[in-house]
Amino acid sequence: MLQVTVNENEPLEKALRRFKKKFEKAGVLKDLRKNEAYIKPSVLRRMRYSKAARRQQRQSVME
Repeated sequence: MLQVTVNENEPLEKALRRFKKKFEKAGVLKDLRKNEAYIKPSVLRRMRYSKAARRQQRQSVME
């Protein structure tokens, strides 16, 4: 669980900004989206291969 203590005389916006940074760094939203629906291992493998192929093609175009 993420916690941010608000110090005395500290604006709430500053504390909220710190919370957002912690939230992003912890990867909570990424985990939620990943576990939203089950993806079969074969589909996951296919997605990884296609992603790698796109990345490799972009890299070869840049060179």
